[in-house]
Amino acid sequence: MAKNKKVFQLVWGIALVLAGIGVFYRIPQVMPKIEQIKQFSSIMFFIRFCFYFLGVLLIGGGVKKLYDNYQSQRDPNKPKSA
Repeated sequence: MAKNKKVFQLVWGIALVLAGIGVFYRIPQVMPKIEQIKQFSSIMFFIRFCFYFLGVLLIGGGVKKLYDNYQSQRDPNKPKSA
């Protein structure tokens, strides 16, 4: 059962990192479409910041999950941090 959880955590961490990279990839393609919306044209800096911040959070969460998974495989007796 514990092995299944470790595999799931590994896959979830990889998925988070890939989703974050996907956000960074899509931002330049989506921003011109959002700029065409009249209501959002005055707050484009904030919208761009939010998209990039979301990408950083996704990548950071995925890297943390992968690092924790690596640490638990390296030292299985060490208790997991909160």
